[in-house]
Amino acid sequence: MIGDGATAFKCSPPIREAANRELLWDGLGAGLLDFIASDHSPCTAAMKELGGGDFGVAWGGISSLQLGLPIVWTEAQRRGVPLSQVADWMARAPAEFAGLPEKGRIAPGFDADFCIFAPDESFVVDPKRLHHRHPVTPYAGRNLRGVVRSTILRGEVADGRQPRGQLLARHSA
Repeated sequence: MIGDGATAFKCSPPIREAANRELLWDGLGAGLLDFIASDHSPCTAAMKELGGGDFGVAWGGISSLQLGLPIVWTEAQRRGVPLSQVADWMARAPAEFAGLPEKGRIAPGFDADFCIFAPDESFVVDPKRLHHRHPVTPYAGRNLRGVVRSTILRGEVADGRQPRGQLLARHSA
């Protein structure tokens, strides 16, 4: 339920009613949808018009990169979807779609990108504990399942202190 003037929830496409969200899960399960991805739209509290309540001028996007896996896992687990399927939807399939053959799975010849994940643990989202530059989130106070303990990028622990990303080129299929 999105309250009147709760602009932290504004995104595009907009959040739909529960029946529509269930259809998306059905589409994933039936193979009509191939993967789950997010564009992670960070913005300042001022751009979200927090407290102003004007959806017409609020920035349309939700910062959720850090929360993506726990959000999806919380809902998948509730529906009986195994973690292996979530990994497929959130890693293998997007990497294939993006033309990144060295990404998306743990196997010989692939980059060693993965996270240490505690699927049975839970946490309450606290914006002060987020690592986003602008920790504006509609998930504040929500209990999520699955805790990311650490992230491994190309076989090395990503500690967040030193940027280590690099531009990736799409490979032809």
